[in-house]
Amino acid sequence: MLSPLFSRWLLASLLWLAGCNVWLNVGGEPTPPPDPDPMPPRYQPARDVRWQLQLQGAVTPQSGTQLLEIDLFDTPESQLITWRRQGIRLLCYFSAGTLEIWRPDVASLPASVRGEPLPAWPGEYWLDVRASSVRDLMRSRLDLAQRKGCDAVDADNVDGFLQNSGFALNASDQLDYNRFLAHEAHRRGLAIALKNNLTQIADLVADFDLAVNEQCHAYQECVRLAPFVRAGKPVLNIEYDPRFVADAASRRQLCDEAQQEGLQTRVLTPALDGTLLHSCF
Repeated sequence: MLSPLFSRWLLASLLWLAGCNVWLNVGGEPTPPPDPDPMPPRYQPARDVRWQLQLQGAVTPQSGTQLLEIDLFDTPESQLITWRRQGIRLLCYFSAGTLEIWRPDVASLPASVRGEPLPAWPGEYWLDVRASSVRDLMRSRLDLAQRKGCDAVDADNVDGFLQNSGFALNASDQLDYNRFLAHEAHRRGLAIALKNNLTQIADLVADFDLAVNEQCHAYQECVRLAPFVRAGKPVLNIEYDPRFVADAASRRQLCDEAQQEGLQTRVLTPALDGTLLHSCF
């Protein structure tokens, strides 16, 4: 009969081995421990995905649309269900770096996280992305995207460290916040787009599943999106200047540049109301 002391030691040893999940297989190699934070599968759009973006007005998917970007809050869940049944993947938009005072979930944010206003966007203010209350809000928004059946999210305004935000944000703060967003999206089985923030693309391309950019042709900076293209991840680029499509030669030049850079470029109106001026795919 085993002594009580030896029995306790044996039991503790067996429990420790079980917790480590260590056992020898036929080849004598130990089994690795389980992933402490396994990620569920998620949608990965193809580099040449046919996409459409509309954030205002009654949304009608265009023929051939594979990925539809719509507003997370303003689009009824029933509509998302209908589109998913049609085989359309859904990219849901929300602002991750600014406070939009008309959104239904911002009342709980303390005044201390509200920074400088965005001059071109009345009622919108930069957020202190270091604050735990801001991160809690974004977790709730990602929960909403998951519940509503979004396949991916477009988390806008993730370059506050480059702006007059009212906070002493630096590049490390922004990288930490953007990786937080990507990790939390992936934990919920959601793909996530990196919106603009060309300065940190090289550091973030591995964390994000696609890029959404505004006006890289206008600013002659499309080459900076090359890391996403090389990684086989789509770049959805939006241009707003109608001069790009003023005549056949302008349209051809724009689309030739987009093809050379590996981008999916469309020319839209700034209202993002579904008006399509030209598409390069």
